[in-house]
Amino acid sequence: MVTDERERVRPSGVWATAVGVARVRALETARENALFRDPLARAFAAAGGLWPSASPLPDDEAARRRRAAVAFSIVIRTKFLDDLLRQASASGVRQVVLLGAGMDSRAFRMDWPEGTRLFEVDTAAPLEFKASVLRQERAVAGCERITVAVDLREDWPGALAAAGHDPAVPTAWIAEGLLIYLPEDAVEVLLSRISAQSATGSRMGLTLGSRGVIERFGAGAVPGSAASMWLSEMPEDPVAWLAGHGWEAQSHSLRACAAAYGRPISTPPRREERPGGLISAIRR
Repeated sequence: MVTDERERVRPSGVWATAVGVARVRALETARENALFRDPLARAFAAAGGLWPSASPLPDDEAARRRRAAVAFSIVIRTKFLDDLLRQASASGVRQVVLLGAGMDSRAFRMDWPEGTRLFEVDTAAPLEFKASVLRQERAVAGCERITVAVDLREDWPGALAAAGHDPAVPTAWIAEGLLIYLPEDAVEVLLSRISAQSATGSRMGLTLGSRGVIERFGAGAVPGSAASMWLSEMPEDPVAWLAGHGWEAQSHSLRACAAAYGRPISTPPRREERPGGLISAIRR
């Protein structure tokens, strides 16, 4: 049964950003040389009021460039994490956890090996919104998809375990566009909890805000975003930081990944630009 539009939960607060991200992914999907295809992204954006158009483009040229830069980073990080999950699957990982899942549609748009269980962890409001769109689109997941409605500031490991997650076997963890919305102490708690639930061979993909990003990108960088709520940035040395939690990590710059994907950044690097925004890690 199609959910009545009047009954659908409307995007608000931090998770409204997820609808803006869906719009970016819908625009990428429409490209002839798209780095990924997300057939559900347009439906999420439309349900959130961001399709076919979003908020008007800023009058200021610098603001328009900032919006384009953030959208570009979303495209690159999506491809990066897609590849990480494919590598995890190829290594035998059959358990995936998306923290702050938002409008992520990887359960539906990626090819998953038999036996894969994918957990989407988020608060109830975005999960309800998402469910209504999925019902409307009659979407069918390509793996066992399990939603876990819990606030990441609460006992989400307990809720995840109750939903069937097994910490004794390797897990692929994704925290995409999430950590910037948590204060630094909460980020430490989150990573400690992830590490405690990760068997040897687990994988992790993180996106981190580079130093100065809060100042450079204000609210509105992505339509529907809550950039004014950005609270934390990545540590000076993400690899060492993760090593302290038991992970062997690699730090990748957006510029290097974009070039590898055939989308090189033409502008010269800023002096403060350095590796670190995209992280892949293995639990040893």
